[in-house]
Amino acid sequence: MMMVVLVVVEMVMVLVIVVTIVVVLIVVMMVVNVMVVVIMVFMVVVMFVIIVVTVVVMIVMVVVIVVMVVLMVVMVVIVVLVLMVVVMYVMMVVMVNVMVVM
Repeated sequence: MMMVVLVVVEMVMVLVIVVTIVVVLIVVMMVVNVMVVVIMVFMVVVMFVIIVVTVVVMIVMVVVIVVMVVLMVVMVVIVVLVLMVVVMYVMMVVMVNVMVVM
């Protein structure tokens, strides 16, 4: 009788140990899965942030280039206008001189 009880106790102990090991393994697998998912999400978020930052930097570069080009054009237009005014003035002076000489 004692032997049977001992064997049953042994079996129960082994079962408990196996069940706890399986449960621990399952929990560890779940935690690892959650960690992997979290890491994947983090990587995706980091990639997204990097893409957004690069796009913003590109947009800023394009805006700066456009502003530079506009400034150059404005400078050229101002220079051309000043030159035209100077040329007009010189022509007027020349015309007046010619008129006076005539």
